[in-house]
Amino acid sequence: MALLIFDLDGTLIDSRLDLANSVNATLAQMGKPPLEHSVVFSYVGNGAPVLIRKAMGPGASDADVQTALEFFLSYYRDHAVDETHLYPGVRESLDQLHAAGMQLAILTNKPVRISESIMKTMGLTSMLFRVYGGNSFDQKKPHPVGIDTLRAEAGASAEDTWMVGDSIVDMQTARNAGVKSCGVTYGFQPETLRECPPDLLVDRMEDFAATILKR
Repeated sequence: MALLIFDLDGTLIDSRLDLANSVNATLAQMGKPPLEHSVVFSYVGNGAPVLIRKAMGPGASDADVQTALEFFLSYYRDHAVDETHLYPGVRESLDQLHAAGMQLAILTNKPVRISESIMKTMGLTSMLFRVYGGNSFDQKKPHPVGIDTLRAEAGASAEDTWMVGDSIVDMQTARNAGVKSCGVTYGFQPETLRECPPDLLVDRMEDFAATILKR
């Protein structure tokens, strides 16, 4: 039985506006000017601590970054689904894969509680056997611990496991764990996929589902 592991931001959900608004609310709280949304999007993928450190700039002290991070997490927790929505075809594709007996999981660098809350709001929780976030393990993606843990829990071989994501971080995670990778071109950082090419590249989630269901 296949184990299909999905990234969250830029893969299943379009959270751009909520992330950008939360970062800029944090910068306003810290007395700093806002960032262009495109700049915020380029910082997403390695977890909230990295996102906020980059947003605060190289001159920010560790203490200020920590204060900003705490504010960001609190603010984003309350505004994570103001404008966030599933990408087209995601719900239908996951429905098909789940109905076919595939094991579906989330592995994101976003905090796990917020990730679980978003999945509940989107009505996807019943399809997922596990949701792991950036604070679920000692190491974040691209470290393979998340995939290794999910494989052990699902009893899935490397050959039957896929990591699906929109950025180089996800492709490196798959490579580090020795599993197959699928890149989606509609996410936050599709240009980074050229640096670590996936085994499969799709423009729509439906294309990934169709490929898996044919196997």
